[in-house]
Amino acid sequence: MIVPGVLVIVGLFVYPFIYGFISSFNPQGENAEWLANYQRFFSEPRLYETVGKTLWLALPVTILNVGLAVPFAFMLRTPSRGQRLLSTLLVIPMTLGTVLVAEGLMLYLAPNGWLNRSLLELGLLGSPLRLLNNYWGVALSLLITGFPFAFMMMLSYTTGIDPTLARAAATLGASPMEQFRRIYLPLLVPGLTITFCLTFVQAFAVFPSAVLLGAPAGATRVISIAAYEMAYEEYNWSMASTVAMVMGATQLVIVGIVLGLRQFSYRGPVVGGKG
Repeated sequence: MIVPGVLVIVGLFVYPFIYGFISSFNPQGENAEWLANYQRFFSEPRLYETVGKTLWLALPVTILNVGLAVPFAFMLRTPSRGQRLLSTLLVIPMTLGTVLVAEGLMLYLAPNGWLNRSLLELGLLGSPLRLLNNYWGVALSLLITGFPFAFMMMLSYTTGIDPTLARAAATLGASPMEQFRRIYLPLLVPGLTITFCLTFVQAFAVFPSAVLLGAPAGATRVISIAAYEMAYEEYNWSMASTVAMVMGATQLVIVGIVLGLRQFSYRGPVVGGKG
């Protein structure tokens, strides 16, 4: 029964990774050394700087998304009137896709868009804010598209915590802050780390937003743009594979650090014993 699933994983993930890994060590050109692609990547600022620019986008947005998802998940973890409606509104951006969100923000954040015109008419601004073709437009797009995913992940973890634990702590004199710090937070550590890792991987792969809302030749020239240029502008598939391998390695390093911190900070059950 597991053979079809294994074949899908091998065909869609394992084989492409192995192919790209081998291709990265077969640079184009005669008599090229097997490490030539990696030497080029780490010797050209326009290539290796993309790693820092992508991290500068992905890490703050991921932290903000996870940080915002936690209180919303706590507010909506118990059944109440309007809970389904509010949850639906929060996850709608996930159904729109990154390209559609980016196109909408191009109209909303433009110098003559709704946001700037509203702020100017209210007298809150003297001149339009510059929110396009820079860092902030891309960051806002990643925030909008990444928050629903982080929210749904955290909601599944918060609903798995037995509410009687907090009530028992309250009878012993624990304040709401102490309840969160001593009960909820330890039980949420596994969920926080997994949500952070998955949200980070999603944000690190940013491409449409960086092109449509950012400055693809400047501040938002992320690593995915570098891979695209190698593949479709220079037609150097081997170098494109190298950029992809560096991209994957960077993600693995960040994920490994986060998972390591989880093991260091807390070792205990991954659920709250509900039910």
